[in-house]
Amino acid sequence: MHLVVYLPLLAPVPAALGARPLAESVEPRLATWLLACGALALAVLSCAALGVLAVAGLVRLPLAALVGGWSATLVRAGDPVSTVEAVLAGLVLTAAAATGARLLWRRARALAAAALEAACLPGPDRLVVLDHPVPDAYALPGLPGRIVVSTAMLDVLDEADCEAMFAHERAHLACHHYAFVAAVHLAVAVNPLLRPAATAVAYTVERWADERAAAACGSRRQVARAVGKAALATAHTPSAKSIRTDVMGFLGRGRRRDPLASAGPVPRRVAALLAEPRSHLKLFNIPLLPLGAAAALIGTSALCAFAAAHELHAILERAGLG
Repeated sequence: MHLVVYLPLLAPVPAALGARPLAESVEPRLATWLLACGALALAVLSCAALGVLAVAGLVRLPLAALVGGWSATLVRAGDPVSTVEAVLAGLVLTAAAATGARLLWRRARALAAAALEAACLPGPDRLVVLDHPVPDAYALPGLPGRIVVSTAMLDVLDEADCEAMFAHERAHLACHHYAFVAAVHLAVAVNPLLRPAATAVAYTVERWADERAAAACGSRRQVARAVGKAALATAHTPSAKSIRTDVMGFLGRGRRRDPLASAGPVPRRVAALLAEPRSHLKLFNIPLLPLGAAAALIGTSALCAFAAAHELHAILERAGLG
């Protein structure tokens, strides 16, 4: 138990290292699912490992032994986890749970505020045009969701570009991309080692929307052109409009303090749209290598967490739990 219980805590490291390569090489929709679900699974398993360590220290206490009906002396003799390790694990687990709960509360409030704002926007149509000097466009989740675009953005783009932009924003709403972003941010709140996965998902949801827009417009080049023109217009703006972190925008998500902050993912998106789709080793149109790597990492972490919990249970049984 002393060895395997730490493997789920280390598993987010290779996951973080592989997040960007996976985002670049795998079809965006599949990459988003793999990254978001994998990050959540690894966060849960790391918490389970911390829980095992914390419980291993808790069961040594005389009061716990009295209530549970086992010998604290035998537990201490058979349990390799030190008291310091157990205390540290308990503190980290408490901090992770508190951070995760706070993020869930903030996300719920932000989504409720977004839905209220979407309902209060003028006009019955899904598309809302706001008179604003800053070029911007974003999807606002709600019932129904709204697509908000500034007049400055419409001045920059021609009719074909606007069609691509609107298709991009409709994809954000139809595919509920804000939910994937919220899920991976919850995983990061619980385990900060997974932060690169959040950056990768922020990119893959934009790529997913780009590909859906290209399919709707019938031209990948047109979507690339619209993204590039919008990026140039934003780069020449002294300050960008502040939008909520849950809002999905045409040039990416979140608040941009510096217009050049989006210079990284935008050229990559344009290059991906202009390039030929990459070929992968596939079986029934599913990439084998990323799925296999993700399954192996998550499966190993789950097996180790289960093995550690089973060993702790066996120690308690030998100490008189039966």
